[in-house]
Amino acid sequence: MRETSEQKKKRASAIIAELKRLYPNASCALQHKNAYELLVATILSAQCTDVRVNMVTPALFAKYPDAAAMSRAHPADLEKLIQSTGFFRSKAKSLLSSCADIVAKHAGNVPASMDELIALHGVGRKTANVVLGNAFGQNAGVVVDTHVGRLSGRLALTAHTDPVKIEQDLIKLVPREEWTLFSHWLIYHGRKVCAARKPNCAACTLLKFCPTGKKLTAKS
Repeated sequence: MRETSEQKKKRASAIIAELKRLYPNASCALQHKNAYELLVATILSAQCTDVRVNMVTPALFAKYPDAAAMSRAHPADLEKLIQSTGFFRSKAKSLLSSCADIVAKHAGNVPASMDELIALHGVGRKTANVVLGNAFGQNAGVVVDTHVGRLSGRLALTAHTDPVKIEQDLIKLVPREEWTLFSHWLIYHGRKVCAARKPNCAACTLLKFCPTGKKLTAKS
């Protein structure tokens, strides 16, 4: 029998309650002290692990402590510092351009609105959601990274693979005040239990709410 929208909302509420119980201290894994540091770290995190980014940013922020300093960086020097995060040339261009805009258009302060953030070079909706939710306390949307996309599909909270469409499905199911935390909860669960290659369904307390997990365990 096909799940109704009300049934899906009820199941989503149960998933949220369990995630909240499992990960009461979930937070952004990217180490930062302010919106500028989080913006930079999030740009660097594309196609890179948070662990690697956190290894790179201390030296980076020591040399370029704010947007004004970053905007004046020599491209070769910046590339050398961020090389280990991958795609370092395009990331360096994004950092230099976005920080130049922050200085020229926002008096050196990272803007606190979706429209202004996504107008910055190299900043898409995902990055803007990370900054707004974690640096400014604004639940502007749901961050959809690889973990969130994967788990949302496995939990049948969405049938889409496009991050924008996944986010639109999730904001209909998750209370707005929990949009930022919901991403953290799924990321934690994706790392600890629901791995990409081999989900540990036997140890997953979300199994009773998970159509994919039920199918996998029925086959084993």
